[in-house]
Amino acid sequence: MSLLERLEKQKSATAVPDPEHSGSSISGAGGTEIFHDEYAELKEIIHKEIIEQINLEASGGIPSEENQEEYLLKTLEMLIDEKPVSISRADRSRLIRELYHIVAGLGPLEPLLDDPEITEIMVNGPWQVYIERRGKIELSTAKFKDHAHVMHVINRIVSSVGRHIDEASPMVDARLDDGSRFNAIIPPLALNGPTITIRKFSKKPFTVNDLIRFTSVSPKMMSFLEACVKGRMNIIVSGGTGSGKTTLLNVLSGFIPNTERIVTIEDAAELQLRQDHVVTLESRPPNLEGAGQVTIRDLVRNSLRMRPDRIIVGEVRSEETLDMLQAMNTGHEGSLTTAHANSPRELMSRLETMVLMAGMELPVKAIREQISSAIDIVVHQSRLKDGSRKVVNITEIVGMEGDTITLQDIFYFKPEGLDASGKLTGNFYSTGIRPSFLEKIASCGVLVKDDWFMN
Repeated sequence: MSLLERLEKQKSATAVPDPEHSGSSISGAGGTEIFHDEYAELKEIIHKEIIEQINLEASGGIPSEENQEEYLLKTLEMLIDEKPVSISRADRSRLIRELYHIVAGLGPLEPLLDDPEITEIMVNGPWQVYIERRGKIELSTAKFKDHAHVMHVINRIVSSVGRHIDEASPMVDARLDDGSRFNAIIPPLALNGPTITIRKFSKKPFTVNDLIRFTSVSPKMMSFLEACVKGRMNIIVSGGTGSGKTTLLNVLSGFIPNTERIVTIEDAAELQLRQDHVVTLESRPPNLEGAGQVTIRDLVRNSLRMRPDRIIVGEVRSEETLDMLQAMNTGHEGSLTTAHANSPRELMSRLETMVLMAGMELPVKAIREQISSAIDIVVHQSRLKDGSRKVVNITEIVGMEGDTITLQDIFYFKPEGLDASGKLTGNFYSTGIRPSFLEKIASCGVLVKDDWFMN
């Protein structure tokens, strides 16, 4: 018996939907809703019909972009109404919304992208979609139909930004319309099937008050960092993956005066600066012929010819580190960047390694002198066991002692245990040490307070 015959039989048998086979929704982790499998064939039929109708009407002209949503929703309602099936009003509404997401959006990912509490989406093949919510990873109830369905979503995203993915080039980085960072890797490299990772960014950028409210940083630490930015100190934000480096960099860059010319350089434009005079540069991967690549290093070099007051590099991870350090050492004070590291001390070793990747035969001592003279402050951020993100160290780079870069903490976070809800408790402390560059900050007309360095 076909689907429509079964539905017709069900409809004639009773006007009351059977709760077990009527397409009732099932709630899963985080309240995400999915449809009962009874609707799977119906959705497939309607999906094929609306695609055929769109293709048929394409020659006559599809409505303008602002009217497309209304056009698709009305067409979906009409197609569902034509089917001999009893669907509750709530399920009908959800069915229309899910079909719309399949036709015009990113299918099962759309509800996850719309949820402001979700910060990361990880698709490990069609039937396993994990999410990060409040710093914790959990399995969602969202599922794709099959591997081809995941590939369809990947192709829709990459084609919209002029990228390409296939077996010959099975990895791609891209950026969604809302600024979220997108990465996909497909077979034969991904054995689980097509794999998607999306790092979401808040539609409304976090502010200083948000970070203080989240207890990610103390008010004294934030006031000190504001003075450092306004006083044109060179700052590097370090931390692990997902520790909040880009969010903090965005907040710090907000302290740059509106009168200065800012050039931002990123792999995928994520920073959301509010100043008027901002030039945003984005790197470009090679095309299908392997030509046309523009690296972060190329953009850093070019930015020096653009008369910047400040250079902000989203992240240094390779040879561009040398050019960034040279820019900081040659008059572009007040520059900002981020880098992956497990601590401020380990960051020094990573910077050395990344400078060596530039291919220049520099002695280690010369590299360390470049680092110590270029960078004034390391702000180290961590994602802790309870999922919270905190600035755990603000460290000054003092200089060189022999062949060693000397560091001293100005502020630090000290964990003190867990509360009844499993949240990590602790406090931010000052070491009582006054940074050596306070006079330089004061000479820029920036207010410096002694009580910042008192507990």
